[in-house]
Amino acid sequence: MKRTFSLFLFWLLLFSGELSAQNIPQPQNTSATAFSSIQRGNWLVGADLGSIGQNFKSKTFNFSVQPRAGYFVSDNAVLGAQIQLGFNSVKGGGNTFIYGLTPFARYYFPEGATPTHRWFGEALAGIGGTTYKNDDIDPVVSAVYGVRAGYAHFVASNVSLEGTLNLTRSHADIDVGNAQTGLSLGFAFQIYLPGRGNR
Repeated sequence: MKRTFSLFLFWLLLFSGELSAQNIPQPQNTSATAFSSIQRGNWLVGADLGSIGQNFKSKTFNFSVQPRAGYFVSDNAVLGAQIQLGFNSVKGGGNTFIYGLTPFARYYFPEGATPTHRWFGEALAGIGGTTYKNDDIDPVVSAVYGVRAGYAHFVASNVSLEGTLNLTRSHADIDVGNAQTGLSLGFAFQIYLPGRGNR
């Protein structure tokens, strides 16, 4: 019995030593951009995967997906547009579908930047609408405008995952009153495509 136990212990130590000597590569969870992804002439394509929020005024739950595309007009600065597609559920009311087109301007701040992440700010203004109308004088389509602050973490040299804090206002009839203002948190992914001169 003692000999069997000693043999087992010998093989266990030998086998564990072989495992620890192996170099097992870790999965990639970050990547250096070398600042090449956010330079003039490149393209930005992606989507806000979901924005879940609560309206200050009407106790409304919302969920949205917003595909977007943009062009880097200079290093760190993007101009583009996004399509708004969403769903609202009003407490004590019905369901509402939301649509819209909002051009945006985004700036990636060089201060505090590292090769793997960037902070950014964004402003947007456009038109939005809804399928809900509670009386004849409320507009169904109106102006949408807002600001965002966010963090882009590059998981590959041309792909980032983003978290955003959004403040948006709309006069479209997606609220009991005459306007909607709300804070929301968003999660997005972006793909940075090199421009013709940046390949």
